[in-house]
Amino acid sequence: MQKEKFDRIISFLLGASWAIVIFGALITFKSTLFFGFGLSLFLTILYIFISLFMILVLDAFVINRQKLQEIKKQTELLEKIYSKA
Repeated sequence: MQKEKFDRIISFLLGASWAIVIFGALITFKSTLFFGFGLSLFLTILYIFISLFMILVLDAFVINRQKLQEIKKQTELLEKIYSKA
């Protein structure tokens, strides 16, 4: 049960993060447009870069959790093999 909650929370956060990237980039661009197009474009690209980095961090949590589960399965199998020998 705990595994399902964690997966649901991470999935929700990943989806919300993509929505924040899209709408945040639009809002950043529109709100800084009065400074000039070049600066507005630069700040928007900077915002997107930082936001995508945060999405990669969330994805790293998912990958590390899957890796941990596989390592636990392998450890159980190795313990069974060792106990039989």
